[in-house]
Amino acid sequence: MTKIRAVNVMKEFKVRDETGKKSNMVVLDDFNLDIQEGEFLSVLGPSGCGKSTFLSILSGLTSKTSGSLTVDGKEVEGINKRHSIVFQGYALFPWRTVLENVETGLEIRGMKKKERKEIALDYINLVGLQAFSNRYPHELSGGMKQRVAIARSLAYDPDVLLMDEPFGALDAQTREILQTELLRIWESSKKTIVFITHSLDEAIYLSDRVAVMTSRPGRVKKIIDIPLERPRSFEVRNSEKFVKLRQLAWNVLKDEVQYAQGQNNPLSNLEEVPDKKVKGNIKNENVV
Repeated sequence: MTKIRAVNVMKEFKVRDETGKKSNMVVLDDFNLDIQEGEFLSVLGPSGCGKSTFLSILSGLTSKTSGSLTVDGKEVEGINKRHSIVFQGYALFPWRTVLENVETGLEIRGMKKKERKEIALDYINLVGLQAFSNRYPHELSGGMKQRVAIARSLAYDPDVLLMDEPFGALDAQTREILQTELLRIWESSKKTIVFITHSLDEAIYLSDRVAVMTSRPGRVKKIIDIPLERPRSFEVRNSEKFVKLRQLAWNVLKDEVQYAQGQNNPLSNLEEVPDKKVKGNIKNENVV
């Protein structure tokens, strides 16, 4: 069953260059993608191709310029309370303990203290932080902080979990551990996950399918099925099948990476003009 459907999605930003001159920049164009319910789908592409922009539109944090983007057949218009998003930067409240951070979304929903504490503790246990429930973020490692962010996102039982390079800032060893932990959590919950990444290995190891994007303006260039058996262990990365899938993905991606590196007018020299069309409040529980 199709959970998420993007049809001819286009996103155009108004930007200013260093001289203050305004222009339009198309980040996504003719973007088409179907995501099935309960699927783990990764989006892979070169820097600046619009991966995070697509996730931002799907989460309701920004609006599309044209096209159709639906969840369960309903057009995405503003923030969806049934979606949760995990960013690369943790986004924890420094004045709250691990338990209080995980409780945040439930608290915003008005759930009673006893009930939300029980639910939060269940998810803290799920991510292996039961001994740290009363610690503050500054007392945690980067990997622990990201576990808290994942627990907080899962605690109010979202339909869709959106993950924007959640392990990108972590060291290699911690990243690999959390990839395996995420798979364990997903296999027990079967949430629909849309996962943004630059890593071929990460995308192949985690996913049912990988959507490879073109350089900007981004569109889906190819969908790669990942027929690796589940549950997966880290050792699958040494298999011949994994190596072949990785090579396939790189063959699809490499020209786009090279083209993106040679594009003029890099994003770093442009300033986005704020989008005034977004509906909703980003302080809602689905983005905390």
